[in-house]
Amino acid sequence: MIDLHTHSTFSDGSDTPEAIALAGDALGLAALALTDHDTVEGLDAFLDAQARVKTRLVPGVELSCVFLGRPLHLLGLFIRPDDPAFRALLEDLRLRRERRNEQMAKRLSELGVPFDSEEARRFAAGRIVSRVHFARALVGRGTVSSPEEAFRRYIGDHAPAHVPFEDLGPAQAASWIQEAGGVAVVAHPGRFSGRSFRWDQAILDLKEQGIRALETYYGDYGPGEQAYFLELAGRTGMLPAGGSDYHGTYKPGLSLGTGRGSLRIPDSVLPALEAAAG
Repeated sequence: MIDLHTHSTFSDGSDTPEAIALAGDALGLAALALTDHDTVEGLDAFLDAQARVKTRLVPGVELSCVFLGRPLHLLGLFIRPDDPAFRALLEDLRLRRERRNEQMAKRLSELGVPFDSEEARRFAAGRIVSRVHFARALVGRGTVSSPEEAFRRYIGDHAPAHVPFEDLGPAQAASWIQEAGGVAVVAHPGRFSGRSFRWDQAILDLKEQGIRALETYYGDYGPGEQAYFLELAGRTGMLPAGGSDYHGTYKPGLSLGTGRGSLRIPDSVLPALEAAAG
């Protein structure tokens, strides 16, 4: 069993990269990827743990894109985290995120919640400051009682203080991933524009843009969704991939390796993904 989609304190997860590696080994996972949002800062600590674990540790990232006018996430697996060109591109993404954070802080203030983005930065282990850190800051100051309330009332998609991320197209993101030695994967397609979205033509369009794989196994899928995406991947020539999307305590009930409890990602998906990388 493997897990190719997890998040640490360096983006919006509650566990350190080392803790995730050790936990994956304790579960007996054959392979485990760390895929923090728009950053590779946590990969050094994650990969340094390889000497202490039997689980194969895979370097990864998750890039935020826009497709058909909606947010789409792409995983990059088997990337070279020390690739200087890739790091420079991620730094540009970080600066885009900083501009977004300033806009969200301004909107919160306009809503009667005076807020400085530096409040959120205090909750971030790395340089990436996300909405999770905004939510924790709002809880810490007593504005809301939980992160879930912060997203619902203020910073979730379509909430009054939400600001969309600056556009990065799938073709550009896939090119970045490939040039850094990785393979591009559509992350949690079942969460794109609702469960009823039909992917038949869209996935062919993404394939033409350089995406090679589809997250057919996902921590929050039901049996019907998993069967649908497995069939779609086979029909369109996309490689199957999968992960829990583990965030630790920030996504309660979503466990490493097993998702909501029934996730089982076969080891057999790994060799084809690795062969497609680079």
